[in-house]
Amino acid sequence: MPIHTPYDGSTKPFTIALKTLDPTDWIEVDSDLPSYLAEKDRLYASLADKVFVEEADTRAAQREVLDMLVSYLLQHHPETYRRDGHEIVVMDGRRVDIGEAAEQPLRAASMLVPEDLILMRRGDDGWRLAAGSLCFPSSWSLGEKFGLDLQDIHEPVPTFGRGTRTADIIQRIFDNLTVEQPVQRFNWSLQAGNDLYMPFSQQQRIDRATNRPSKFSTDEIAAQAFIRIERQTLRKLPGSRDILFTIRIYLDPLAVLARHPERASLASSFADQLAVLDEAQLDYKGLTADRDRLVAVLEKMAAEA
Repeated sequence: MPIHTPYDGSTKPFTIALKTLDPTDWIEVDSDLPSYLAEKDRLYASLADKVFVEEADTRAAQREVLDMLVSYLLQHHPETYRRDGHEIVVMDGRRVDIGEAAEQPLRAASMLVPEDLILMRRGDDGWRLAAGSLCFPSSWSLGEKFGLDLQDIHEPVPTFGRGTRTADIIQRIFDNLTVEQPVQRFNWSLQAGNDLYMPFSQQQRIDRATNRPSKFSTDEIAAQAFIRIERQTLRKLPGSRDILFTIRIYLDPLAVLARHPERASLASSFADQLAVLDEAQLDYKGLTADRDRLVAVLEKMAAEA
C-alpha cells in the first residue's frame, strides 16, 4: 500500500503546504533502499556530470551534511547502518567511505540514502542551488538549475515564478528557517512506467506544452500509470547556515488504489484534484491530454469500492 497519499485532500497541488517535521523522522528508510542505491550506482557510473554538481567552496558544507546524516542514520536506523572505521556499512553489504578521503562529501552522503540531496546557499540575490546530488529528478534538469536562485528555479511552475506572491513567501520561509525546526511538504505527479530517473529540460517542457502529447497508450491507463510522490524536507545546517533540501521519491502503481482499504475516498479525492487543475497546471504536469481519462479511471474506482 502507498506510504504517503498527499492526493487525499490533505495537500492541494501548486500550494506550499509546509508542515513541521519531527527531526527524528528526517530520513525514511525502508526495504526499497538497496534498489534505490543500485540505481544511483548506475547513474553515477554513466551520467555523473548530470546527477552531481558543486560550487568549489561548498566542500565544508557538504562535509557538514555527511556528518549530520551519518550521525542520524546510526542513531535512528541501527538495523540498517553500522560504522566500520572510516566506512559505513549498509544493509545490502555496500561500504561507503565517509573519511576525510571522501572527495565529494555530498556525493558520499547521497550513497547512503534514497533521497536526493540539494544544498541551498544564501547570497545577495537570495538562495541559490550551490551543490546537489539529483539522481531522481521529477521532470527538471540539475544542470539547468545549478547556480540559479529560488525564484528562477521555480520560474516554470505556475504562480511560483519571479515576482509572484508565492515566490516571496518561499523566500521568507528559507530566510526564517531555524536549525531546531525542519519542515516537510509533499508533491505528486503521474507518469507512464516506474523510472526513477526522469530528467526534463525547459525546452522539452515548452515543446510538451505546445504539442500536448499523451503519456499513455490507448491500452488500459491504470496498468501504465504510476503515482510519483515527492517527500521534500528542508533543514538548516548549524555550521554553514546553508539549507539542505532533500527529495524522496515514492512510486506507486495507480492500480494499487483499487486494493486500498480507503480506495473510495482516495480515488474520489484524487479525481477531484485532477479535475480542478487549470490549463497551465496541466501543461506543467504534462497531463493535459490525459486528465479526463485519469479522472474517469479514478471515479470508476471510487464507485466500485
